[in-house]
Amino acid sequence: MSVADIGAGEGYYTIRLAPVVGKRGRVLAEDIMPDTEQRLIQRIHRESLDNVAVKLGEPDDPKLPPRSFDRIFMVHMYHEVESPYAFLWHMRDGLKPDGQVIVVDADRPTKRHGTPPKLLQCEFAALGLKLVTYQRIEEDEAYFAAFRIAGPRPAPEQVKPCKA
Repeated sequence: MSVADIGAGEGYYTIRLAPVVGKRGRVLAEDIMPDTEQRLIQRIHRESLDNVAVKLGEPDDPKLPPRSFDRIFMVHMYHEVESPYAFLWHMRDGLKPDGQVIVVDADRPTKRHGTPPKLLQCEFAALGLKLVTYQRIEEDEAYFAAFRIAGPRPAPEQVKPCKA
């Protein structure tokens, strides 16, 4: 399995994903902060994670190789995305045709470091991504959501923003 950890930070989930995908699997850890990227590279080398690569993305483009990932993970980071439609437009291209985008976030307003589930679903739908799984995480404001490609990716000028 090939997975991308978007907004990897210093690798909390990256190092946990590496053994799960196995020696023949791959993990791409992506972040947009150069200093964070360097610390993550050092950690990957220190822990000898040979199946992990690190990539520096941009705020509205994670720079994923096209059709490369079975899963794209965004754990407690989607609410930080300033331009969700541009970000999702680029991110979607990194999915394999049967891949899934996994989002874990908090059910609260974006200004309070969360993403309301209805907004998340609407923004993903605007890019042709369909919700296939949604589950609350017990005793927490957090939730787990999984999306698949459900239609063609619209041209950037055809994306219809969600009403807040």
